[in-house]
Amino acid sequence: MPRFTTSCFLFFLILYSIGSIAQETDTTSTEDTRYREDQFYVGATYNLLSNVPSGVKIRGLSGGFQFGYLRDIPINKQRNIAFALGAGFAYDVYGQNLFIGETQDEKTIFTVLDDGEVDFSRNSFSTAVIEIPLEFRWRSSTASSYRFWRVYGGFRAGYAYWYKSTFKGAENSVNQTDIPEFDKLRLGATLSFGYNTFNFFVYYSINPFFKDAVISETESVKFRTIKVGLLFYIL
Repeated sequence: MPRFTTSCFLFFLILYSIGSIAQETDTTSTEDTRYREDQFYVGATYNLLSNVPSGVKIRGLSGGFQFGYLRDIPINKQRNIAFALGAGFAYDVYGQNLFIGETQDEKTIFTVLDDGEVDFSRNSFSTAVIEIPLEFRWRSSTASSYRFWRVYGGFRAGYAYWYKSTFKGAENSVNQTDIPEFDKLRLGATLSFGYNTFNFFVYYSINPFFKDAVISETESVKFRTIKVGLLFYIL
């Protein structure tokens, strides 16, 4: 999985470089009154956790990257207001101290690892998600200008076709790839805004990662994620 994701990231980084050169050299072309902002996108995020059970906190690597394509659909004459629909991919790692294991009768265990009581080098939860992004867009662009302000708000529906919980301790390692409580349907709200090349990106998961998951009789596991980072659009 890591080799695949690294290769994809390098591929889209090359696409971004080519797209940037094309944007700089194409400003003298004939103005197109029916232009679109059809775009590839690639980005990287730092992943935070919200609505976590008491004692759960980020530990170790917690981040991700994404890429995809969006079809621009202008809805006004000036073509600076539009919808966009597309397809994408997101790979994320959530480093934290919530251990996920199972009993001998294959029931899932959720346990908070207290500092000092359990010696471990890694505890993380990773996902690979196919996404369908939908955006409502405002920008200050024109048919002949590629340097503009943008504010894109949207929604993403995704399906986690792969996920894995990993624990590496001093004496043993545990990998879980079958967690019945995990909700493979991933829903999130997004916001990207910026000028020209660099755009800030925020993603908030609408639904929690796990359904009917509990640490104890009084505490449920209903954490969500807030992803913040940079997003690059490539014409």
